[in-house]
Amino acid sequence: MKKLIALMMLLSLMAAMVACGKEDKKKAEPTKAPTEAATDTPTPTPEATPTPEVDIFAKSEGVMTYAEYAAAELESEVVVETFVQAKQGWWEDKATVYTQDKEGAYFLYNMPCSEADYAKLVPGTKIRVKGYKAEWSGEIEIIDIESFEILEGSYIAESVDVTELLASEELIAKQNQFVSFKGMTVAGIDDAEGNKVAFIYNWDGSGEEGSDLYFNVSLGEATYQFVVESYLCGPDTEVYKAVKALKVGDVIDMEGFLYWYNGVNPHIVSVTVK
Repeated sequence: MKKLIALMMLLSLMAAMVACGKEDKKKAEPTKAPTEAATDTPTPTPEATPTPEVDIFAKSEGVMTYAEYAAAELESEVVVETFVQAKQGWWEDKATVYTQDKEGAYFLYNMPCSEADYAKLVPGTKIRVKGYKAEWSGEIEIIDIESFEILEGSYIAESVDVTELLASEELIAKQNQFVSFKGMTVAGIDDAEGNKVAFIYNWDGSGEEGSDLYFNVSLGEATYQFVVESYLCGPDTEVYKAVKALKVGDVIDMEGFLYWYNGVNPHIVSVTVK
């Protein structure tokens, strides 16, 4: 009997050990993470709406092209859209401004303008101007300006080399444009005492520091008179200092606005000695 009881106890113990082994094996098996279904289809990106290109040179209704302005009679009313290239000055709510588009240039004289608006007329600014076409000693300009408006858009013209046109009748077609002159020689000019110098103050030598600078340059056998307009480029500017440092015989390149006064009289804004 005792043997039977002992045998039963032994069998029970072995059964318990087998059960524990199965449980430990079950706990030791790693848990597999669920596999996500792969997809080859990307999330669609919304397409950006293209911004339509704006032609900044397109003329508004009632605005002249440069060709129409050039053909207009003197003292007739003109309406133009153009871009500021440089400002000559502001005085008593009036501004004088050099402007240009891709076709030609317009000189705006004594345009009614507040000081605040004058500050906004930085190079490149597009404006619409209504005034009257006029001539003064050969210079074609817009005067008696009734209104101007600042518009969207910006353009700064590159200088056009007109050196070879200096002796040509074609030059006047470039009037008021931003132009360049290459390889010209400082010819010398007579001062008030008759001495040959590189430059003089004012056209007759009667000026002083801060006055306009006049100087002669030659190309071949022809000599031309150029000027640094002090209202446009005063004594603190690089071009004013550069002209004061010129010597007769220097060969120079220049840029400026093709102003007219009884003939070509460029207003120079940069000078480089070669």
